[in-house]
Amino acid sequence: MAKIAIIETGGKQYLVTQDTVLNVEKLPSTADGKITFDKVLLTDDGKETKVGEPYLAGAVVSAEHVEEGRAKKVVVIRYRQKSRYFKKRGHKQPFTKVRITALP
Repeated sequence: MAKIAIIETGGKQYLVTQDTVLNVEKLPSTADGKITFDKVLLTDDGKETKVGEPYLAGAVVSAEHVEEGRAKKVVVIRYRQKSRYFKKRGHKQPFTKVRITALP
């Protein structure tokens, strides 16, 4: 069985394995493109499962920066009939795409 870990970043939790590519909330960019996630909630290597309370001490998941982008536009419309009230707003959420390189 493959190693897995559950990490927390941007207020969300992600289940990751080796070479997983995922979009996370925008992270500050670094010069070398290396990112470390130190908020590891759980690790499992097929034989032993370690669960943190809430985080595992000393566990670090390493990743590399792949790209930055913005998600599809979310359109919010507020409308009240018979009162000439119409507001249309849009939002594109920025994200960072990362590839997991090393698990604890």
